[in-house]
Amino acid sequence: MNFFDQSCQEPVITDPIFGICDGHNGAKAFTDREKPETWIATVKNDGKLSLTFTAVDNCVIEGNREPNRGRCDGMLTSSEHLFFVELKNQKEKWREHAIAQLESTIMFFLDNHDASAFKHKKAFACNKKHSRFQTVDNELSKYFFTRYKFRIDIQSVILVV
Repeated sequence: MNFFDQSCQEPVITDPIFGICDGHNGAKAFTDREKPETWIATVKNDGKLSLTFTAVDNCVIEGNREPNRGRCDGMLTSSEHLFFVELKNQKEKWREHAIAQLESTIMFFLDNHDASAFKHKKAFACNKKHSRFQTVDNELSKYFFTRYKFRIDIQSVILVV
């Protein structure tokens, strides 16, 4: 399983702001610069770093592969950043499912790649219906970091610093 498969990657983005959209009905997630109303996650890249978006669900991990395990929608990388992104657009009972999908994807990644080269490692659960920041309890944060060495955020804005 190659999370750096170029056929799943979009061209490098250096825009200071752009969105990540969910591809519906089996289509892969993608970035957008023109229609903020369609964005589920907003990426703020004030430093205009070179970022690569990789579609994980329906590309790195095809829909019929690993059918009993979840996977997140995408991955955002730079030379120092490794961010996994799960996109949701629902009002209820989404947090646990999003976190489980992120955990499963991180385990797939760690089974196939070395994450130690990345200085900033985060997992984002983003929900258009709950766009404002949601607190991640300390226990979950500690568990996630201790187990995977990734920080977790539940918010629809991805700050790249």
